[in-house]
Formats: sequence, structure tokens, C-alpha cells
Amino acid sequence: MGEPFVNVSMNNATLVMMHTYSLVPSPVGELLIAATDDGVTHLLFERASGGHDIDGGWRADDATRSPASAWITSVRSQLTEYFGGARRTFDVPLAASGTAFQRAVWSTLRDIDYGTTISYGELARRIANPRAVRAVGLANGRNPISILVPCHRVIGANGTLTGYGGGLDRKRWLLSHERAR
Repeated sequence: MGEPFVNVSMNNATLVMMHTYSLVPSPVGELLIAATDDGVTHLLFERASGGHDIDGGWRADDATRSPASAWITSVRSQLTEYFGGARRTFDVPLAASGTAFQRAVWSTLRDIDYGTTISYGELARRIANPRAVRAVGLANGRNPISILVPCHRVIGANGTLTGYGGGLDRKRWLLSHERAR
């Protein structure tokens, strides 16, 4: 699938960009979608205690014609199709911040087929670093674009569901939803 993440840094200095966000209801709870003009930066689940962590430099989407607003609108539509069983992949530009290693892991996550799972060990092999299983797990856990970058498709070596930022109930639901299609 190639490198799906746009480059958002110059000369090793991270650019400060305004994030636009929108809250979206879904079968797995309220989701927060955030984007910059470069692409989608976050798709986050509501915390168990309620609400989302919204940084001070973020503003609510006002449905302007900005690229960030367009990315959010596109993600909303694609999520509706995904939850309705009509979409298996997503095609919006991703602009998540992360290390080169994290971005390699996140990129590889997008190559896991809909409705299937792989182990953390297999994910490490797929990035050509089979000894980096723990590091792969950490990068997987720091994925800021859940569902679009399907970290829910990674399970323990023995086939059990392991940690998931959205909670194991959501991970179970997403896997069951995909397998039913």
C-alpha cells in the first residue's frame, strides 16, 4: 500500500498546525475525528470516563471549505459506510505525527486484510524487524487513527485479544463486525 502518511515536518522541526475536529456518533461510542489541511491526524474513542482529550490548539469543525473540514466530512461518510458493512478500506490522507518506526508500523497495519487478524510477532516480521515485537506493540498502542489504521486487527500470539486503546469490548465488536461481513 505504500507510505500513506503525508510528511508534516521540515528540517526536523515539527510544524505547529491548527487541528479541526468533529465528534461523530458510532456503534462503538462517540468518535473524535481531527484533521489539519494535510490530512486526518486523529480518530479517537471517547474515554471510559466520558469526553475526549482535546488539545488547546484545536477548533470545532465549522463546515468551512477548508481541506481539514473536507477530510472530516469524508471520514464521516466512510465511517458510515464501514459501520453499514459497505466499506472495507479508507482512502483519506493521513497526517499523524510519529517516529519513523511508528509510521512504518502504522503503514503496515493498513495492509492487514479486512476481517482478519495477525499477531504482534507477525506484524514485526512484516516490517522486517522480527525481534521488535514489544516495540511494535508500543507503536500499535500509540496509533492515533483507530479504525482507519486498523490496530484492532492485531492480537496476541496465542490468539487472544490483548490491550486496545478503545477497550477490549470495542476491539471485540470491531472484529466481530468485520468477520460478519
